[in-house]
Amino acid sequence: MIIDCHGHYTTAPKSLKAWRDAQVANLSTPELGPKVSDLKISDDEIRESIEQNQLARMRERGIDVTIFSPQASFMTHHIGDFNTSATWAAICNELCYRVTQLFPKHFVGAAMLPQSPGVDISTCLPEMRKCINEYGFVGINLNPDPSGGHWRDPPLSNAYWHPIFAEMTALDVPAMIHVSTSCNECFHTTGAHYLNADTTAFMQCLTSDLFEKFPKLRFLIPHGGGAVPYHWGRFRGLAQDMNIPDLHQKLLNNIYFDTCVYHQPGINLLTEVIPVKNILFASETFGAVKDIDPDTGFYFDDTRRYIDEVKSLSEKDRSMIFEGNARKIFPKINTRIAP
Repeated sequence: MIIDCHGHYTTAPKSLKAWRDAQVANLSTPELGPKVSDLKISDDEIRESIEQNQLARMRERGIDVTIFSPQASFMTHHIGDFNTSATWAAICNELCYRVTQLFPKHFVGAAMLPQSPGVDISTCLPEMRKCINEYGFVGINLNPDPSGGHWRDPPLSNAYWHPIFAEMTALDVPAMIHVSTSCNECFHTTGAHYLNADTTAFMQCLTSDLFEKFPKLRFLIPHGGGAVPYHWGRFRGLAQDMNIPDLHQKLLNNIYFDTCVYHQPGINLLTEVIPVKNILFASETFGAVKDIDPDTGFYFDDTRRYIDEVKSLSEKDRSMIFEGNARKIFPKINTRIAP
């Protein structure tokens, strides 16, 4: 079985964006709408949006299951206040839940949190609990920079985040560390902000005792870990300067990386540097990179092809990357999808 740990509902019916646009247009006059009840999306619309897009690609590539969350660039936690984010997150999570109900063999959910810059992170707990306990979601997406590229909230090592980490531990779910749209013109959203955040989150963990405080905490850093595998020697050297004798022991019992790396040399490097036990298969299909690579004739995001081509991987290794590691890091998936 192949489990894709990184999928977003990027193909949601257009009425979702229209509702969001209306919400943003009325931030200062919320009494003018829109109401949640104004959004009408039928099951048939959801089926069409999935069957002709994500599910079609999954079938073409032999992918069985996708861990599915709201569109990351749509989270836009920097817009409005907490009530804005709470309403928006609830709508987006419910849509993903409906996808998992319509396609229970192929999609399991991961929750968007209603984060808002400068707001107590514990305000996110009710939505998180609902998604895990009622919707059957298996993880969450956690935005380390809800300001949208300005990094105004504390680092992940700060006690500000502890309520979420404690709840993650209690519910036994991991977090994918995933920022949203950049509103800072210095940082392109998918080409810079995403990858910067991946690297930044790793460094925040390296320079803290976070995993000593929360030893069962699990983070999935997407997009191959940003700069982390490429600069592994730099991080090892920095750790040595900090008198951290074993970077693997400090971080690699808690941090994992996905395979959203869109060329063969990148995947080769990832699998050479990072232990197999810390790599989870992912493609983020219909995400940041949607086109065909003219050098290969295949889609950039056909990441299964890259894993299959890594000669140093054994069949056991591939099985761990494709399925086993996801079942370990997202243990609640085992109650939804039988091996």
